[in-house]
Amino acid sequence: MSITLQYTVIVLLVVFSAIFVWRTRFPASWRRTRVALAIPLLREGRPIWMRALGRWIAPASALASGECGGCSGCK
Repeated sequence: MSITLQYTVIVLLVVFSAIFVWRTRFPASWRRTRVALAIPLLREGRPIWMRALGRWIAPASALASGECGGCSGCK
Protein backbone atom coordinates (compact mmCIF):
# COMPACT_ATOMS: atom_id res chain seq x y z
CA MET A 1 0.00 0.00 0.00
CA SER A 2 1.44 3.37 -0.94
CA ILE A 3 2.02 6.13 1.59
CA THR A 4 -0.33 8.43 -0.33
CA LEU A 5 -3.20 5.97 0.03
CA GLN A 6 -2.48 5.58 3.74
CA TYR A 7 -2.54 9.33 4.29
CA THR A 8 -5.73 9.64 2.25
CA VAL A 9 -7.46 7.05 4.43
CA ILE A 10 -6.25 8.78 7.60
CA VAL A 11 -7.49 12.18 6.38
CA LEU A 12 -10.90 10.74 5.50
CA LEU A 13 -11.22 9.12 8.92
CA VAL A 14 -10.31 12.35 10.69
CA VAL A 15 -12.81 14.35 8.60
CA PHE A 16 -15.63 11.85 9.22
CA SER A 17 -14.83 11.83 12.94
CA ALA A 18 -14.90 15.62 13.10
CA ILE A 19 -18.24 15.72 11.28
CA PHE A 20 -19.68 13.12 13.67
CA VAL A 21 -18.59 15.13 16.71
CA TRP A 22 -19.98 18.33 15.16
CA ARG A 23 -23.35 16.67 14.47
CA THR A 24 -23.68 15.14 17.93
CA ARG A 25 -22.24 17.91 20.13
CA PHE A 26 -23.37 21.03 18.26
CA PRO A 27 -26.75 20.20 16.62
CA ALA A 28 -27.90 23.82 16.26
CA SER A 29 -24.74 24.80 14.41
CA TRP A 30 -25.00 21.69 12.24
CA ARG A 31 -28.60 22.57 11.34
CA ARG A 32 -27.75 26.20 10.51
CA THR A 33 -24.91 25.05 8.27
CA ARG A 34 -27.16 22.60 6.44
CA VAL A 35 -29.75 25.34 5.87
CA ALA A 36 -27.09 27.77 4.64
CA LEU A 37 -25.80 25.18 2.16
CA ALA A 38 -29.26 24.07 0.97
CA ILE A 39 -30.96 27.43 0.36
CA PRO A 40 -28.81 28.50 -2.64
CA LEU A 41 -29.32 25.07 -4.23
CA LEU A 42 -33.13 25.25 -3.92
CA ARG A 43 -33.61 28.56 -5.76
CA GLU A 44 -35.80 28.76 -8.85
CA GLY A 45 -33.96 28.24 -12.11
CA ARG A 46 -31.45 25.77 -10.72
CA PRO A 47 -31.05 22.44 -12.51
CA ILE A 48 -33.11 19.53 -11.24
CA TRP A 49 -30.07 17.67 -9.92
CA MET A 50 -29.01 20.74 -7.93
CA ARG A 51 -32.44 21.11 -6.34
CA ALA A 52 -32.47 17.41 -5.49
CA LEU A 53 -29.09 17.83 -3.79
CA GLY A 54 -30.47 20.83 -1.88
CA ARG A 55 -33.46 18.81 -0.66
CA TRP A 56 -31.11 16.03 0.43
CA ILE A 57 -28.88 18.47 2.36
CA ALA A 58 -31.73 20.45 3.93
CA PRO A 59 -32.73 19.37 7.44
CA ALA A 60 -36.24 18.11 8.08
CA SER A 61 -38.75 20.75 9.03
CA ALA A 62 -39.22 21.13 12.77
CA LEU A 63 -42.90 21.94 12.22
CA ALA A 64 -43.63 18.82 10.18
CA SER A 65 -42.05 16.39 12.65
CA GLY A 66 -44.09 17.43 15.69
CA GLU A 67 -40.94 17.72 17.76
CA CYS A 68 -38.90 20.73 18.81
CA GLY A 69 -36.36 20.12 16.04
CA GLY A 70 -33.41 19.78 18.40
CA CYS A 71 -31.50 16.71 19.41
CA SER A 72 -34.64 14.61 20.25
CA GLY A 73 -33.10 13.82 23.61
CA CYS A 74 -35.95 15.17 25.77
CA LYS A 75 -38.42 12.29 25.39
